[in-house]
Amino acid sequence: MSARALRIGTRASELALWQARHVEALLRAQPGAPPVELVHIRTSGDSQADVPLWKVGGRAFFTREIDQALLGGTVDIAVHSLKDLPTQAEAGVTLAAMLPRADPRDALVSRAGAGLRQLPRAARVGTSSLRRRAFLARLRPDVVLAELRGNVPTRIARLQQGDYDAIILAGAGLERLGLTHHITEYLAPTEFPPAVSQGVIGVCARTTDSATLRWLAPLDDPAARLAASAERALLKRIEGGCQVPLGALARIVEGRLHLEASVCALDGSRVLSARGSGSHSTDGPLPAAIADALQLGERVAMDLLGQGAAALMAHERGALAVEAP
Repeated sequence: MSARALRIGTRASELALWQARHVEALLRAQPGAPPVELVHIRTSGDSQADVPLWKVGGRAFFTREIDQALLGGTVDIAVHSLKDLPTQAEAGVTLAAMLPRADPRDALVSRAGAGLRQLPRAARVGTSSLRRRAFLARLRPDVVLAELRGNVPTRIARLQQGDYDAIILAGAGLERLGLTHHITEYLAPTEFPPAVSQGVIGVCARTTDSATLRWLAPLDDPAARLAASAERALLKRIEGGCQVPLGALARIVEGRLHLEASVCALDGSRVLSARGSGSHSTDGPLPAAIADALQLGERVAMDLLGQGAAALMAHERGALAVEAP
């Protein structure tokens, strides 16, 4: 009797399919691996493609329906861009693997080839991310912020058609789709910190599905697990379940995990920053290193909150509530 196929749930965008096929290839490469099938699932984020992301409720708008299919037994594996996945997993779902991180930086793609500082005054820059809008306003308060939705090729096409002078996208997505030739410049994390977990692919399964978890375990990358654990612990402590204009990046340097994070007002007028380092070497046992990473995220979050991050974000949410229809 042939082995039952592992069904991977994924969105149908080009980037989501690339990520799902990448996981499929990693699974198929294991000795004795079962067949693998892809199942396309439409999410609420896909259904509201004309609505700015900050107006779509909650954070799970690109993942909820896929995780529900996982819990319902329609699929066995859910593949996500980890930055889209809420910090609180659905009950019964486990984040079984984090794949090696691609370049976490944001990338500027401009129509005329100008870098961020060289864009003309009042240049029209497209993004639908609160974080990107805030840090753009801080670095270039003169530019016009324009909403940008759609998959990666659609966004680039709209730029080339003249809808924007420049757009900002995740460098990892452009890399995975073979579109790095469009990049004008990468934005330095010190000035333009990336989204939490940007560049990491997260793979989920049912907590009780030991057979599937066994196939996914070899895919987990310790460096990505440590960095993302610190960043997600930070976000979980700060966010309260909503999108926030926060960027963070954890990196392993000489065997220790370092985390930097910033929260920025949407008009760029104020930014709060904090940083910290892990207490233990990342070369030790992984469970201990993960626990240390979680504590690091909590400490940096508490530093930001001590500086007034909660009040800043409450003010920004109030402004968004007035702006939203």
